[in-house]
Amino acid sequence: MAEIGKGVTAGKLAINVQKRLTRAQEKVLQKLGKADETRDAAFEEMVSNFNKQMTEGTKLQKDLKAYLAAVKTMHDASRRLQDCLADMYEPDWFGKEEMDALTEDTDTLWLDYHQNITDKSLTSLDAYLANFPDIKARIAKRDRKMVDFDSARHHFSSLQKGKKKDEAKIAKQAALLEMAAPSWAQGLISAHQVAQTNLSYNQAEEELGRAQKIFEELNVELQDELPALWDNRVGVYVNTFQRLAGHQEKFHGEMGKLSQNLNDIMTKLEEQRELKKGGAAAAKTGEGAKSEETNHSESASSPPKSAVTNGSDGELPPGFLYKVKAIHDYAATDGDELELKIGDDVLVLAFDNPDEQDDGWLMGVQESHWVQNKDISVKGVFPENFTQKV
Repeated sequence: MAEIGKGVTAGKLAINVQKRLTRAQEKVLQKLGKADETRDAAFEEMVSNFNKQMTEGTKLQKDLKAYLAAVKTMHDASRRLQDCLADMYEPDWFGKEEMDALTEDTDTLWLDYHQNITDKSLTSLDAYLANFPDIKARIAKRDRKMVDFDSARHHFSSLQKGKKKDEAKIAKQAALLEMAAPSWAQGLISAHQVAQTNLSYNQAEEELGRAQKIFEELNVELQDELPALWDNRVGVYVNTFQRLAGHQEKFHGEMGKLSQNLNDIMTKLEEQRELKKGGAAAAKTGEGAKSEETNHSESASSPPKSAVTNGSDGELPPGFLYKVKAIHDYAATDGDELELKIGDDVLVLAFDNPDEQDDGWLMGVQESHWVQNKDISVKGVFPENFTQKV
């Protein structure tokens, strides 16, 4: 069995070597102008477009992978920066829990961004480029079969042109042989020589038919596929960059919100520090005026000192709870809301109906207005996180 296998392999090798030699010879003859070559200008343009399309797609794939690598690098840098801030953040500082949550949300956002680009943009591009190696191999095979077809065509044509000359030679040789051969063998010799000529001619014709069929099948398939693939590139590029742009827009929008949250936390942390510094300075100053404060002490029903500043006579609005200071500007968007400017002191009041209070909102009146007018008709609601309790 091994010997048979070797024989079959050797036979195939010999056939392949012979094909290569025949093709090489045919290409030389074509280059020398001694044999015409099958040409198809439209198909050559398709192949040129295919090569351009494959080059552009491969470059896009390479650059998209480089972009993903850059996203991962930025993610790693962002994570280290956020971890550093989280490690330094002390428990008693403002917004410790918010800071920890923000760090986690930032990390998740980077992970989702990288994964979405990989799944939605890069994966579809990889699938698109996976078609090219097979088509490229079939184009190369089509070119080889075209050379085989040309070679078979030229061989058959040469036999066809020389058929009459060969028949004349055979007839002349047969005549000489018939003269020397017995009469009973003369007809057999002539028939044998004619059969040999026809056999070569028929074999060449069959080989031409086989070569033409193989070439045309490949040629027709590629003429259908290459234009469709060329047109498909537009949709691929649209999907790739449209999805990428969508992911970028979502990522930067969410990251912008997290960045604003971080800025707010840092702002409030600084305000907390300033309040502590101011409180310490006030405590020292207050020690020098202790006796004076004792002489003017207020009754037990009086509000905290912080609520009776700017010349207040000690009278407080009904439902007074405590006082806050605005740390951000707030523009009222409805008639029942209170306008705030940074630094405004607001007297917080109880809601007439507690069920009307929304989470994160307070009711109050500007202290300056109350001191001057003793009127709470201009009270309104405002966001709690825009103020700091004092």
